[in-house]
Amino acid sequence: MTVAETFGFTEENAPRFTAFAISEDGLYRQFDREKRPMFIAEVDGMPCGYYSLLNQGNGECELNNLAVLPEYRHRGLGKQLLEHSFVIAQQMGCHYMNIGIVEDNAVLRKWYEQNGAVHLGTRKYDFFPFTCGYLKRDL
Repeated sequence: MTVAETFGFTEENAPRFTAFAISEDGLYRQFDREKRPMFIAEVDGMPCGYYSLLNQGNGECELNNLAVLPEYRHRGLGKQLLEHSFVIAQQMGCHYMNIGIVEDNAVLRKWYEQNGAVHLGTRKYDFFPFTCGYLKRDL
């Protein structure tokens, strides 16, 4: 939600943005039908971070929805989740991790690049009011 607030995304102008598109039904669909592994980070028993993976085939996985609640940020939890995702993706037989971001989120892009991802390019979709940036990391 903080990304949506920072960049002015709303349910009206970006209904497919993760902050608005993830519902309980959607999560069950991703877990049950799409067989996406999902992981939660906890601190003192409180859920504070999350990510899921999509096996895209051909040795590639896509990192989805990596997020840490604002009050738990800047403690290294995001990095722990990211590193965990690399291990799980390798166990799934993946050799590459694909990552999509809001291209204007320079802080996030820099963070992924500092963690070994390479920026590949951008793409604009009609259903988003922003340009998507794409990164890839060898596993």
